[in-house]
Amino acid sequence: MTARLVDIAAHAGVSEATVSRVLNGKPGVAVATREAVLAALDVLGYERPVRLRRRSAGLIGLITPELDNPIFPAFAQVIAQALTRQGYTPVLATQTPGGSTEDELTEMLVDRGVSGIIFVSGLHADTTADMTRYDALRAQDVPYVLVNGFSPDVKAPFVSTDDRAAVRLAVTHLTSLGHTRIGLAVGPKRFVPVVRKIEGFQLGLRERLGLDAEASAGLIQHSLYTLEGGQAAAATLIGDGCTAVVCASDMMALGAIRAARDLGLSVPGDISVVGFDDSPLIAFTDPPLTTIRQPVQAMGQAAVRALLEEIGGTPAPHGEFVFMPELVVRGSTGSGRRGPR
Repeated sequence: MTARLVDIAAHAGVSEATVSRVLNGKPGVAVATREAVLAALDVLGYERPVRLRRRSAGLIGLITPELDNPIFPAFAQVIAQALTRQGYTPVLATQTPGGSTEDELTEMLVDRGVSGIIFVSGLHADTTADMTRYDALRAQDVPYVLVNGFSPDVKAPFVSTDDRAAVRLAVTHLTSLGHTRIGLAVGPKRFVPVVRKIEGFQLGLRERLGLDAEASAGLIQHSLYTLEGGQAAAATLIGDGCTAVVCASDMMALGAIRAARDLGLSVPGDISVVGFDDSPLIAFTDPPLTTIRQPVQAMGQAAVRALLEEIGGTPAPHGEFVFMPELVVRGSTGSGRRGPR
């Protein structure tokens, strides 16, 4: 073994101690150095230890809940490009209705020897989910990073949009246009981003209109993150006299515009609508959608950097990296002229 260490160290241009750390899977070795040692093993004809063979393919798993919502392909594209530039091969695994669960996709990726996994809007965002599944993954020595959704029970890097600040931006914009009855259309209340959006909504209404939590609670509708979900939620809010609706996704916002038109109302003449995400092509809807832009590029790149640091043995802080959103004003918001019904 001593002779092997000497030969491998000489070929890789590193110390014998570094070779020993790589062969034993110890942290504290840079990615490039680790790859040099593994390459030396191959060139000199030594077999890689089993645990290193499993992680040698340079594969990174990326799990998304769906691809119908354009924000998830946007994240996938940014993350995949960042991984490819670093010499890794992304493996996209997407949940489908009646298909594989997040746990099944995770098991599949681990069986294929991925070097790490990035979860986008996964079960980590569900306050009712069992977080020990992520402890089990770490016990298998598989690094991971989680995007949008935070749990203090999971010791890993999180990358999130500031949902509270996002909805406050929307409320500030709408009240500045003269709206005094604003509704919020969001997803199921068990998800962390939904809880935070509600907190931002209620804070914004308190600051701008003096409404307490009880009064603002009546302006919130929970639905699905779909066009149909947004349509149903907005129809209720408009029926309750809202002149503006803030939606938790651009797809929901398109549904809200449909709801307004079905009621014979114009957007933004009668009803103002704000989306969330700034999905690709959303600027070309009719009317172009005012929305909250998630900083997808910055978030995706940060998730990749954090994961590669985990893989390289110099872990990023196990906490939440929060990114500020941006309000993009287009044609779906206008002055609050419509009176209550």
